[in-house]
Amino acid sequence: MKLLKYALSIIVLTTVVSCGFYSFTGASISPDTKTFQVNYFQNNAILVEPGLDRDFTNALTDLLLNQTNLDLVKSNGDIIYEGEIVEYRISPTTATANNTAAQNRLTVSINVRFYNTKNDEDNFEQKFSHFFDYDGNQQLLGTQRDAAYAEIFERITQDIFNASLAKW
Repeated sequence: MKLLKYALSIIVLTTVVSCGFYSFTGASISPDTKTFQVNYFQNNAILVEPGLDRDFTNALTDLLLNQTNLDLVKSNGDIIYEGEIVEYRISPTTATANNTAAQNRLTVSINVRFYNTKNDEDNFEQKFSHFFDYDGNQQLLGTQRDAAYAEIFERITQDIFNASLAKW
């Protein structure tokens, strides 16, 4: 009986320890990495949409807070994200018989620099981009614009997370 309890204890302990660094988000973060920092993403696009820089910076910060157990700091983070919005473009994708746009596409591209102060080999600079298509008869305003930003930011921030922490 004592041997059975001992064996069961070992099995439970091994299971708990082996799952200790597993993350359901797919992140592989070093145990000595405790903090992250997201610097303000300046809008350097030719067409500047007011507030886009703030909204993107907040979206990336929120994703990292929700998908990691890291603490947000204003300076000296263990991992650092910075960059700039380099493209904000609305272009027609399809035309009607009357030579008007049947569908438009909003494209947003963001250049990201990622620094891991615990492992310099993880550092990178990469451009991330995504688009949102909408009806050519509509203006990109109000709830339509909010939906476009939500979809674009969700995809870009997840791509940044995957490239920096999930290593996908």
